[in-house]
Amino acid sequence: MAEETAVTDTDADRHPHTEQLTFNFKGGDSAELAQHLTGRSLSRRLPALVGRSLALAWAVERGSTIALLTCQVVSGLLEALGLFATTSALSALIQSARDPAHLRAAIPSIAVLAGAAGLRAILAIAIQGLSNRLGPRIAREAEFRMLEAATNAEMAAYDHPGFNDRYDQASRGVEVSRDMIGQSQNLVSSLATLIAAALVIGALAPVLLPLLALTAVPRALASVAGERVAYLATLRTFHDRRMLSMLRWHLSHKDQADQVRTDTLAPYLLDKYRSSGARVDRTNDEAAWQQARISLLGSAVGGLAAMLLWAGVMVLLGTGYISAAAAGTLVFALRSAAGGLHGIVGYGADLMRTGRYMDDWEAFIAEAAGQRLDRGNIVPGRPRYVALDRVTYRYPEADKDTLHEVDFEVRQGEIVAVVGENGSGKTTLMKLLSGLNLPTSGVVTWDGVSTRDLDPHTLWRQCAVVPQEFARWPMTARENIQLGQPQPGADDAVQHAAAASGADAVIAVLRNGLDTLLAREWWGGQALSSGQWQRIAGARAIHRDAGLLVMDEPTSDLDARAEHRIFSGLRELAKERAIVLVTHNLANTAVADRIVVMQAGRVSDAGTFTELTSRPGLFRELWLLQHDRAHPAT
Repeated sequence: MAEETAVTDTDADRHPHTEQLTFNFKGGDSAELAQHLTGRSLSRRLPALVGRSLALAWAVERGSTIALLTCQVVSGLLEALGLFATTSALSALIQSARDPAHLRAAIPSIAVLAGAAGLRAILAIAIQGLSNRLGPRIAREAEFRMLEAATNAEMAAYDHPGFNDRYDQASRGVEVSRDMIGQSQNLVSSLATLIAAALVIGALAPVLLPLLALTAVPRALASVAGERVAYLATLRTFHDRRMLSMLRWHLSHKDQADQVRTDTLAPYLLDKYRSSGARVDRTNDEAAWQQARISLLGSAVGGLAAMLLWAGVMVLLGTGYISAAAAGTLVFALRSAAGGLHGIVGYGADLMRTGRYMDDWEAFIAEAAGQRLDRGNIVPGRPRYVALDRVTYRYPEADKDTLHEVDFEVRQGEIVAVVGENGSGKTTLMKLLSGLNLPTSGVVTWDGVSTRDLDPHTLWRQCAVVPQEFARWPMTARENIQLGQPQPGADDAVQHAAAASGADAVIAVLRNGLDTLLAREWWGGQALSSGQWQRIAGARAIHRDAGLLVMDEPTSDLDARAEHRIFSGLRELAKERAIVLVTHNLANTAVADRIVVMQAGRVSDAGTFTELTSRPGLFRELWLLQHDRAHPAT
């Protein structure tokens, strides 16, 4: 077993200057965050956490929230009533031992005790049921808010280091949010029990109250210290846990399954997995032992305080300060208080742990809100003219511009091809044209209006994009083309778009035509090849009937016949559209009215196909290279 978990040398050990995967944890380092995990700050925080859970519950279902709070209050009052009735009942029972006539006097108190216990049992069932009802609704509300924040953030947010990782952290908050209401009501219930017991103890023997507090403080402090240790361990292992998650995906996902095997990469990746796991285990083991020592110390001090408390009861009884009935009541009250204290410590620790994840959820929503779409409200029509004027774009925290002072234009009825080597900025240009990103400087206009001033959602309705990495939605063929936005004519419009992209040939071989589910991973779904999916993606863009059609390598997975079909139909599509085509296959640019050549984030040349192939420049150089396929001399 020791050999299995041994950590072998990694690339970082052999090459100390190799860059490693890191996560930019927003909000400070471990030590800074841990400063907030103190008894004082957490005693202030628990009410806030309870308030947060109730606020979410109130947002999803007010009636159930009011009922839950009412049941909690009534249950606490019944707890106190039952304890106060205990003294009368015990007094009557003790006196009945000497005179049976006093036994009848105990009946009312016993009835109160029994009634209070029965009602509290019913209320406990109601509280549990209401918590179970609210929990899933709270989780859905938390997830909806997170998704709403993510989908309404600028695309540039996804390019900020750590944004996606913080989304994953927020997802954990969503998962545990369903537990918050249950943990909160358990904490409130424990607090109500403690208050009820304290009221009875204060009425019968107030001198015991300081000792009661003394039994709680050591355990509470130990719980806080233990949570601090656990939190620091979580932070220290965060990078490795993220690495484990990433490696799990790469090792098991079907997209890389073939390469994991043909490249015999599994042993190398598994070794990285084992190394990261070993580091996580070492940190967790250290934290576990430290938590155990802290808990042992807290329990020992709390136990000593409990001994003093019970000794105090014996002294009070022995000196005649309290009666035997009152002593019996104190026994019940102290047991209730101990249970309440134990619940507050335990449920409070659970709530604090959940609260930390909910902090991640709240922080992500705040971060996404800070990058929320905040543009104009001008509603654009079908664009006749889209242009970039001296546009520069730099991705967040990048050290250089991706595009630099680019001028570009495309008009309705025109096809403009964009070519260039990898990394020249072509895809970034497409994102700016379609309003996905806003320029760092310069201006992108639709019919003379800056995209900053246009309503983004309306703009996107007038934009159809075929990206390099297109979505393969687990929906029917019809839904994959319509995307929930049917055109007049319904299936006729779908078939027309499919014919224009060559997807009609794909639909023709599907077992149930447009009604076929395109997702093998779902029961009964049918899988498509990459080329077939690309035809569906093309049909999707054509079906939108938008004024701007942007196609980024739209035929990279198509065979020659399918590719010819796409490009031979572009001129017809361009009659009512402005079309921008990005392609590495320079032969396809012959269909364009104009070709723009990108080089290192700038426009280095522009012209027609004939002009660019006949004069020196990057386009001609790449054109000749594409046709240099002579057999080497032997």
